[in-house]
Amino acid sequence: MAQALDIDRWDLECEFNNTDHRTDLNGVDRLIVRRGQVFTISLYLRSGNYQPGVGSLDLVAETGPQPSEQYGTRASFGLSADIDTSRWSAAVTGPPGDTLTLSICAAPDAPIGRYTLTLGASGQIEFILLYNPWCPDDAVYMDNEKSLEEYVLSQDGIIFRGSSKHPIATPWNFGQFESGILDICLRILDMNPKCLRNPGKDYSGRRNPIYVSRVLSAMVNCNDDKGVLLGRWTDDYEGGVSPMFWRGSVEILRNWDSQACQPVRYGQCWVFAAVACSISRALGIPCRVVTNYFSAHDTNGNLVIERYINENGEPIQSRDMIWNYHCWLESWMTRPDLKSEFNGWQASDPTPQEKSEGVYCCGPIPVRAIKEGDLMFKYDALFVFSEVNADVVTFRKNKDGSTSQVYSTAVVGQKISTKSVGSDAREDITHLYKYPEGSDEEREAFKKANHQNKLLHQQQNPGLHVTIKVTSDMSKGCDFDVFAVVTNNTQSEKKCRLLFGSCAVSYSGVTGGNCGFKDLLNVELPPGGERRVALRLNYSKYGALLTEDNLIRLGALLLDYTTKESTLAVRNIVLENPEIKVRILGEPKVNRKLAAEITLQNTLPVQLDNCCFTIEGANLTGGCVISETLNSSVGPGEDAKVKIYFTPSHSGLRKLVVDFNSSKLSHVKGYRNVIIGK
Repeated sequence: MAQALDIDRWDLECEFNNTDHRTDLNGVDRLIVRRGQVFTISLYLRSGNYQPGVGSLDLVAETGPQPSEQYGTRASFGLSADIDTSRWSAAVTGPPGDTLTLSICAAPDAPIGRYTLTLGASGQIEFILLYNPWCPDDAVYMDNEKSLEEYVLSQDGIIFRGSSKHPIATPWNFGQFESGILDICLRILDMNPKCLRNPGKDYSGRRNPIYVSRVLSAMVNCNDDKGVLLGRWTDDYEGGVSPMFWRGSVEILRNWDSQACQPVRYGQCWVFAAVACSISRALGIPCRVVTNYFSAHDTNGNLVIERYINENGEPIQSRDMIWNYHCWLESWMTRPDLKSEFNGWQASDPTPQEKSEGVYCCGPIPVRAIKEGDLMFKYDALFVFSEVNADVVTFRKNKDGSTSQVYSTAVVGQKISTKSVGSDAREDITHLYKYPEGSDEEREAFKKANHQNKLLHQQQNPGLHVTIKVTSDMSKGCDFDVFAVVTNNTQSEKKCRLLFGSCAVSYSGVTGGNCGFKDLLNVELPPGGERRVALRLNYSKYGALLTEDNLIRLGALLLDYTTKESTLAVRNIVLENPEIKVRILGEPKVNRKLAAEITLQNTLPVQLDNCCFTIEGANLTGGCVISETLNSSVGPGEDAKVKIYFTPSHSGLRKLVVDFNSSKLSHVKGYRNVIIGK
């Protein structure tokens, strides 16, 4: 007859289990394991010895406030001869005696979160269960160790900003294993409206990474709930800080947690995407931040962006926008609700743009579905498809109220970018979202998507051509020239008017003040002729107009006096900030104090006051932000220089993220990769 084990005490072997389950960076003071993978605990019996087939132990694993076997949030199981990794199971794997090694495995589709495990009548243990991308039976399984290193375990990364012609690598500290972050991520799940309405159903849903990704895409913004971040796309950041202020997710998540789930002010797309990436990696979902240059925001779902300009070629704001770039998240998982070819990367977007099923969220949608034009699939395929494929039609509004169409070669969805696996280089993943332009496959995808405008609306080049050329030395603080190049590809002489203007612009496409303008009434071109027109941009004029994005929109409008046709060229340029140089002093070793000598040369023609350097790095700065302020001003051509001390806590390749702020130059980012020895 089976006898219940009389357990006196136990050892959860947290250090061994957490290391084996790759959760040890969260700490080894509590048990954190992954589903579908065995963990072992030691049981010390109060009386008697364990004999196979005689000793018994009833185990019950429970998660959530209303655990139920029907919902999969409660599992009852006893001792088996062997572990079965396809379901909840337990087996004694050590020799018989008064000290047992008990092996336990959670089902590979069990809901993630906090668990209690009841050990017969002897007591309960607590642990946290995460997704397991190393387990072939888990929906987030990824069969590539280097990719897992990057997309789950890496605590820092690169987010691409700037412009399509000049992508700028911005360092980011994801910090998903920093102290307290996992608990905050679980609290975010608990605060979501679906959980507050029906906790039993929500906890059950946490077995499914599709469900959790969709919840996170809503909870990272605060538009419908007690979400993490409040978005702001104007220059007024009263009551908070500019989105450019943030260097990582840790401070944002801790602020939300410590302020009773009040939204942190403020975020923009790369901040929303980066925070969602930190949470996803903390929970065990492989993910990466993606940047789409010339990203369309189609408000009415017709796959057409209608742009308007005035008679001078200056943009008129409309609801449909083209963002200079837009960032979202890709998460790796299977899609059992769809065909198997749609497994893999799924796009989701936590930036609040349009409502989906009544809530500001977007995705997950298979990236493959976007490429193939399968817009009926869940979730939000049409919106993401338009971000990378919408047609752009430009109209000129005349003073008499009439409008006329303008020829333009604008193409949305360019240079879709993410950080490469194992290096800071940019990986171009445009081919995952779209077929080559003009290919038969592209036409098939557009047919499937009913993208009639792109299929039918092939504008004829009027023969007069205008492009914008720039030089490589466009740094903030410098005066420089940009050029409109006009070409006559017809057989006849052409007389035309050229309006060549520039204005400050935000990354989301909102335009500001005029940085320089030229109106040439008589541009004469012989057949095959070309003319190059320079426009000088002076820091004295553009310096005060620039937004924190350092972007200037150049627009050249060419009017043909004979045919009355108009041709428009638009180009956004990004001005380089001065470079931050970082030198590490001392031998980088765990628990050894190091100094970072940080230098920035003032390339502006003005004095910089209130200069401050800030550093942050996962496992480098103790989960804190460390700042150092200069006592004196820094004149033109002079160096701002500080030494900041920090003590690494873990070995390996780490990224030290640096930020510089001053009176006239703010949010300059830099970083240094540091290899920490043991």
